[in-house]
Amino acid sequence: MGDPAGVGAEVTVKALAALPVPERARYAVIGDPGVLERAIAATGVVLPLALPGAQAAAGAAAVIPVEVPDLPAGFGVMSPACGEAAYRYIEKAVALAMAGQAAAIVTAPINKAALNAAGHHHDGHTGLLAHLTGRRGAWMLLASPTLNVLHVSTHVSLSQAIARATTERVLETIRTGHRHFRRMGVAAPRIAVAGLNPHCGEGGLFGTEDDACIAPAVAAARAEGIDATGPVPADTVYYRAHRGAFDLVIAQYHDQGHIPIKLIAFDSAVNVSLGLPVDRCSVDHGTAFDIAGTGTADHVNMLAALDYAGRLAATRQAAAA
Repeated sequence: MGDPAGVGAEVTVKALAALPVPERARYAVIGDPGVLERAIAATGVVLPLALPGAQAAAGAAAVIPVEVPDLPAGFGVMSPACGEAAYRYIEKAVALAMAGQAAAIVTAPINKAALNAAGHHHDGHTGLLAHLTGRRGAWMLLASPTLNVLHVSTHVSLSQAIARATTERVLETIRTGHRHFRRMGVAAPRIAVAGLNPHCGEGGLFGTEDDACIAPAVAAARAEGIDATGPVPADTVYYRAHRGAFDLVIAQYHDQGHIPIKLIAFDSAVNVSLGLPVDRCSVDHGTAFDIAGTGTADHVNMLAALDYAGRLAATRQAAAA
């Protein structure tokens, strides 16, 4: 459900209400029933909730309650209690997925300040999920119908992002993207690796990282049979990918990847965590405290996340079979 004070509950109930009843039955919402009821009232949707042990109406959305004390009575506030609630909802989802009781996780937005105020010091969903699953790290993929971007680094300073663009990290990012797109049915993924510096350093005039770190990673990937190209100047690579030249772009840092995809696919892009033992995707927007509780939050992005999660679940089930 995400942060109880954000738009997560609203986009969740709107999306579930928009689904056909048989498809709605595939999902269960982890969160607070009272907050969900307030979101239903705010949005005006018709969506009965099914709580454990209670008689459920036809077409009801299943809810797995996780109780957290001292939640605010309304929306639109930053609260440590909400940060704690968001943490516990995700913790419960990971436990279900790790136990094989859930095929995939879809997350509504959380507030990083609230999460840290509650004592959970993570940079967001990706770092938190890596912590809960016992992994050293994970990767953030932003997926959309016409542009897909996988990041070498995300929520770090620009100076740290430059330091993280090592040959080893770039190569492992390429491998991770290759494996994911093979899993999603792309037989030979075409991967472009964005340069770090303007014009990929222009032969060392504007920096040496592209020649010293990124180019060797691309060469190593190609030696493994991966269709990797690069480094490609970042000011042209996204245009080329958007026009169909590549299936995936490897971005070197957060804004290099986020800006182009949010420009062309703000409502349809899905945030997918790669490199974890569980499958998780999310809406690609924040808690929007300024409009939370008004019923106006758009649920199109949540529908896209639910659809992508279904595709992930299908590939997991096929692999198990």
